[in-house]
Order: sequence, then C-alpha cells, then structure tokens
Amino acid sequence: MFLQTCMDQFCCMVMRINIDCNGCYRKVRRALLETQELDTHLIEMKQSKVSVCGKFKPQEIAIKIRKKTNRRVEILEIQEFSINNGQSHEEKPLMISSSWNLESNQNLFATCT
Repeated sequence: MFLQTCMDQFCCMVMRINIDCNGCYRKVRRALLETQELDTHLIEMKQSKVSVCGKFKPQEIAIKIRKKTNRRVEILEIQEFSINNGQSHEEKPLMISSSWNLESNQNLFATCT
C-alpha cells in the first residue's frame, strides 16, 4: 500500500542523495528551497544525507526532489510527529530502513496512522 496522508501531521524524513561537488550541493539546496511543503532542511554533504521536516507526504517530496535534481533519492527514515491538544509532540516512527530506493517496488510502504 502507498503511504497515505501525512499532510495533517508534521513529518521528518532522512534521505540519501549523492552530493559529489558544490554544484550538486547547490542543485539539491535549490530544489529544497523551492519546495513549499518543507519547513526546514539539513544537508550533510560528506555523509550524502538530506533531512527535511514539514507537513508533506514523504513519497511525493522524494519524487519532487528526484525530478528537480536528476539525482537518485533513497529514503532512509521517516518519522511522524502528531500534535495533541496540549501542543505536545508525540513521535511515531513510520519507517526505518537501511535503504529504500525510488526505483524499487513502491508497494513496500506501510500506511500512515
């Protein structure tokens, strides 16, 4: 099943994107800044990891970044933070994986709760 709506809840996602040079870094950074659903992002160039947070559907953001940068994107981890009435955050890990590739079978996603 595909990952269902996380739009009502705050999600954080860690991705692996090959960032070989400053040009690649700028291309990834520009794509992240142009994506309106993202609140924050962190690019770790040496580890080739990109962390993003905001109200979004993780799979859609990974696909957008892939299309804008023409770089392979692997989702490493997705976490969902639900906001209760008391404005406290409750952490729910959705998917923790050593590697998930957009080119692999996309039916491996679990449903958001």
